[in-house]
Amino acid sequence: MRLDAPQPRPPVESVTPMINVVFLLLIFFLMTATIAPPAPFEVELPAAEAEPGAAETPRTLHLAADGRMAFGDARGEAALHAAAEAGRDAQTPLALRADGAIEAAALARVLTRLGERGVARADIVVSGR
Repeated sequence: MRLDAPQPRPPVESVTPMINVVFLLLIFFLMTATIAPPAPFEVELPAAEAEPGAAETPRTLHLAADGRMAFGDARGEAALHAAAEAGRDAQTPLALRADGAIEAAALARVLTRLGERGVARADIVVSGR
């Protein structure tokens, strides 16, 4: 009978550190991500020949074809006031999502009122169809 010493097993590598890193990255991305709120009402963007404009941001003033305005949770005149405050304080321009069927005079009035309230720049969002 032959008695040999048992062969040493290779060490088993644990996957626990890798799982910890994956969960830490998941938590980091969840905490730093910005989730865009849904649009308050549907607008049909005007078509443009150039590249599409600014993406949906929390600093977006929505204009419906019938003249309704929304900015975040604010509606009507309160939306215009809140958009003017946000457009005046930030370095990035205010995004304006106007329905393609809105009259040019109504859009011009809104832009004039924003300018009177101190907004230096507003980008109109278009679709690049």
